[in-house]
Amino acid sequence: MSRRNAKHVQHANHERWIVSYADFVTLLFAFFVVMFATANADKGKANVVATAVRAALDQEKSSSVAQAMADSKASDLKAEQSSSDIAKRGAEQAEKAARAMLELMPSMELLERELKPEIQKGTVELHMEGRGLAISFKQAAFFDSGSDSVKSSALPIIAKVGEALRKIPNLVRLEGHTDNTPIHTARFVSNWDLSAGRAIAVLVVFTDQFNIQRERMSIGGYADVAPITNNDDEKSKARNRRVDVVILNEFGASAEPGRKR
Repeated sequence: MSRRNAKHVQHANHERWIVSYADFVTLLFAFFVVMFATANADKGKANVVATAVRAALDQEKSSSVAQAMADSKASDLKAEQSSSDIAKRGAEQAEKAARAMLELMPSMELLERELKPEIQKGTVELHMEGRGLAISFKQAAFFDSGSDSVKSSALPIIAKVGEALRKIPNLVRLEGHTDNTPIHTARFVSNWDLSAGRAIAVLVVFTDQFNIQRERMSIGGYADVAPITNNDDEKSKARNRRVDVVILNEFGASAEPGRKR
């Protein structure tokens, strides 16, 4: 019998199971990658999941799977670090604000004693804010209706505050406020003009009569947009018509433009 006609006997391939096993392991690996990423989901983790799955299903990119997992873990650590940093900064800001409020407590106690008659009459109000100590001059005691000229009878009250300002180096904001009754005169076309005009008038008294350096002061006119109570009745309106002298603490002064301390 010719060798040429002899049929070549094909041997059974007993190693084909390895291919199926490899596919199974790859899919199982992809499953665990998805579970890992989902369990640690955060902002932007969808990208990590997609990358990991694509890499896991491509046998030639198995190294990318490990990289995707490493990136996911790094993202988690970064998020944890970021949260820790935010909490730390928040605690530092709270501590700084608390220290800043304590900074002006001696001034508040002094003014409470000096202005006790005026506080009892309701012509002056004192209150501590996060940004500093606010002294409210009520319009009825300091200005005539529709006017920005300081009454001469109010000068002794302003003098007490001026004395307190001379003892401390803090920056000062003078803020004018009105009620919600519109004004339109030859001098003041709106409540904005009136509120700013009154703040400027108090600033002029501080600088001209009590030698408070103008570099320490700034003014603001708020019209009726920042009331301390509603404008439902005349008593409430009277409380809103005021000029606030705000002695800024270190925390409040840091927000002043060009004056970070």
